[in-house]
Order: sequence, then C-alpha cells, then structure tokens
Amino acid sequence: MAGEQMRQTGFSGAQAVGDGDKDVPAAPVDMAHLARYTLGDEALEREVLELFCTQSVSYLEQLRAATSHKDWSDAAHSLKGSARAVGAWRTERAAEHIEELWEYIPLEARAARVDELEASLQEAAAFVAGLGDRNRK
Repeated sequence: MAGEQMRQTGFSGAQAVGDGDKDVPAAPVDMAHLARYTLGDEALEREVLELFCTQSVSYLEQLRAATSHKDWSDAAHSLKGSARAVGAWRTERAAEHIEELWEYIPLEARAARVDELEASLQEAAAFVAGLGDRNRK
C-alpha cells in the first residue's frame, strides 16, 4: 500500500526538521499519519489526497478573494483542518499562521503569506502526483 511503501522509503513524520516551536516533517505529506485513517488502503489514500489537492485550490482562491476577516479566517481554518487531516503539516502550519492575520498586517504582507501557503500546497500536490508515478512503476 502507498502508506506502507512511503514508510519503508522514509517518507513519514519520523523524519522531521526543526522549524520554530514545532517540528515539521521532511515530506510534504505524512503518509504514516494518513495510513492510520485509511488503514493502509492505497486507493482510499489516493482519493483522500486528490480531494485535498482539489479542495485546497478552492480555499486558496477564497483566501485571495477575502474581503472580510470572517471570509479570510474561515478559508484559512478550513484549509488548516484539511491539511491536518491528511498530514500535510507544512500546509497546516502555514494556514494556522495566516488564520488570524487579517487585522494585524497590511494587505501586501497578507498576499505574501498566501503566496507562502500556495507554495506549500504546490509542494504537497507534486508529492501526491509523485505517488501515482511510483505506483505505475
């Protein structure tokens, strides 16, 4: 199964790099975390990850279009929860950091933070796409 394969190749939460107040896994998606919820079902893992990738684009668009603190925090909170569910810890942390920023930083700084969040999402999407490539070999 993909979760088992990823654990065997070292892509799991066990590999972490220091990042401030909490460790962030080396891989964009913690497959060991996800496997606990999918019981190692490779097809379900893939489906959940693809859904995360699809939904995250919508949440990112909502963040960019937010005109109120509520819209901003709702989109960031939803993205944070989705990332947490699949073990996309870097994305989860980035979303957590921007969730409350609306009132505290200028518009330009908010856009830069959303760009950072988008980069973590792109990294996760590339990782998910790579899982499919590994399964075809």
